[in-house]
Order: sequence, then C-alpha cells, then structure tokens
Amino acid sequence: MDIKAKIEELVDKVKNDKDFASDFKSNPVKAVEKVIGVDLPDEKIESIIDGVKAKISLDDAKDKIGDLFDKFKK
Repeated sequence: MDIKAKIEELVDKVKNDKDFASDFKSNPVKAVEKVIGVDLPDEKIESIIDGVKAKISLDDAKDKIGDLFDKFKK
C-alpha cells in the first residue's frame, strides 16, 4: 500500500466530501479503514490520520498565505 497516495486520497475526500469530513472528525479510525478497505491496527491507522491532519493544515496555511499575498498585490 502506498501510504503517501492514501493520505492524498483521504485529504481530497475530507476536503470534498462533507459527510466523510464529518465521519473523519468524529471517528477518524473507522473513516480511514472504510476508505482504505483494510482493517489495520489502530496504531498504524493513527499514523495515516496524523499525515492527513498535517497535510490539511499545511494546505490551509498555504491557502491563507496565498490570500494574504493576493491582498498585498492589490
């Protein structure tokens, strides 16, 4: 399993699927297992969840910086 690709898939799903985003917030282990289709030990899933959260935070920060940059350009 390509973990990086799965994290990207999950990030995309969180950003574009409100129902999945809600499931991810309330029970991330179950939500991730549902998407990857494999029942892994929770500690393995936790590392994927941490990767998804980090990627979402990074993307959000990039968006905010881009918005600030656009304001300064105007």
